[in-house]
Amino acid sequence: MLYGFDVGGTKIEIAVFDKQLKEVWRKRIDTPHDSYHSFLEAFAGLVFEADEKFGQKGAVGIGVPGIVDVHHKTVFTTNIEIAKNKPFIQDLEKKLSRPIEINNDANCFTLSESHDPEFKQYANVLGVILGTGLGGGLVINQEIVSGLNGCAGEIGHMKLPIDALAILGADIPLMLCGCGQVGCCERYLSGTGFTWLYKHFYQESIPAPKIIEHYYAKEPKAVAHVDRYMELLALYLANLLVVLDAELVVIGGGLSNFDEIYAELPKRLPRYLLKMMKAPRIEKARFGDSGGARGAALLCLD
Repeated sequence: MLYGFDVGGTKIEIAVFDKQLKEVWRKRIDTPHDSYHSFLEAFAGLVFEADEKFGQKGAVGIGVPGIVDVHHKTVFTTNIEIAKNKPFIQDLEKKLSRPIEINNDANCFTLSESHDPEFKQYANVLGVILGTGLGGGLVINQEIVSGLNGCAGEIGHMKLPIDALAILGADIPLMLCGCGQVGCCERYLSGTGFTWLYKHFYQESIPAPKIIEHYYAKEPKAVAHVDRYMELLALYLANLLVVLDAELVVIGGGLSNFDEIYAELPKRLPRYLLKMMKAPRIEKARFGDSGGARGAALLCLD
């Protein structure tokens, strides 16, 4: 059996799959924040419960919201303070008496999508998560590209390109990011950035679903805001594609449910790509909230 963990600041979720990737069990618990020991015990409890339920020692894969340092077997995560820079991989392997596979949750999301039956034809897949933050992953030939420091795919921390000033205005504030840098694209293109941009231009705090509702009602400020956002998103993706030349872009996160993205990006991307390039296929994620755990289980497939 393959055990896939999706870990966040509020929940730890295990999903169990057979070798054909059919899900057979799922359980969610609250993420402990009182101690590192409690955090480890939460994983151990779920793994041993699954072992007992299925009568075997399953293979464990974990997707985490942060950067995995495979050299020091630590995880850097901003929303689980008790585990930050602790020897989490080493400690959990010892507690479970088995090796574990671990990777960034956005990488796991992209791996899961690349294994969709319809998407397996694409060798180069870029995952983009437009949620509270802006995450991403790159999968080539069904394998995650992690890079030297485990930072490959951290697309949210690219800086705003100079062309963006033509869209947002030269006086756009360079916002401080959670990574400690300023001007990261995450602050402007994530779901949170979508609402921040609206407030910046119109001095009104309106949640994204309401802005989108106003857009479909043809409210002028919402229409102008969405036009501005789509243009910025197209510019940003074009910069990524000039480097990665992905065949497929899969979009997840809360903002991925805004269907206008899939109508607008194919029209807007070509003006920013090299003239000999064609835009890749752009699709909404197939597996939604279950993709993280499924991708984590796929880490163990071999």
